[in-house]
Amino acid sequence: FVDTRLPSMRRKVTKGRQQKNFMKRVAANDPAALFQMGVKICGEGDHDGAFKYYTKAAALGNISAHFNLSLMYRNGQCIKKDKKKEIYKFHLEEATIGGHPIARNNLACQEEEDGRLDRAVKHWVIAANLGNDVSLRSLRKFIKKGLVGKEEYASALCGYQTAVDATKSHQRELAESFKAMCEEKSSQSE
Repeated sequence: FVDTRLPSMRRKVTKGRQQKNFMKRVAANDPAALFQMGVKICGEGDHDGAFKYYTKAAALGNISAHFNLSLMYRNGQCIKKDKKKEIYKFHLEEATIGGHPIARNNLACQEEEDGRLDRAVKHWVIAANLGNDVSLRSLRKFIKKGLVGKEEYASALCGYQTAVDATKSHQRELAESFKAMCEEKSSQSE
C-alpha cells in the first residue's frame, strides 16, 4: 500500500488495520488477496486451506495461483498426485500462457521428460527471454548435446540480458547494496 498524500497528511496504518483491510479484500474475492492468503497459510503448514485459496484465486485468473496449484498437483500435496499429469499440466499451461517464467521453464522440463525436445527448447528460449536463468542453463546443456544451435542460444542469451537489464533501476541497486551492508553487519555481530 502506497500512500500518495503528503507526509503531514498521512495517517499511520497499524498492523491491525492492515490485517483488517487484507481480510476485506479476501472476503471480496480479490484474486491477489486470495493468492496471498494461500501463501500465508501454506507457510503455516495448512496445505488443504492453501489449496482452497489457490483454487479460488486461479478461477479468478491469478497466474501465480495456477503455478502453485501445478506444484501441488505435481508433488501430491493435500491431494492425490496427478499420475496422468492432466490437471498438473492444465495449471502449468495456464500459468505459462499468463507469462509466468518459472512455469514456462517447468513446462519445458515436462516436455523434455515426455520426449518432445523441440517443444522443450522453444519453451526454454521463451523463458530465457523472460529472464529465467535456469532455462538459459538448460539451453547450454542442449548445445553440448547438439540439440540447440549456437545462434539460437545467442538469441536467447541476448533476450535474457535484455530482460535482466529491464529490471535494473537505481532504487533496486540501492536496496541491494543496503541489504548487503545489513548482512555484513549481522555476520560481524555473530
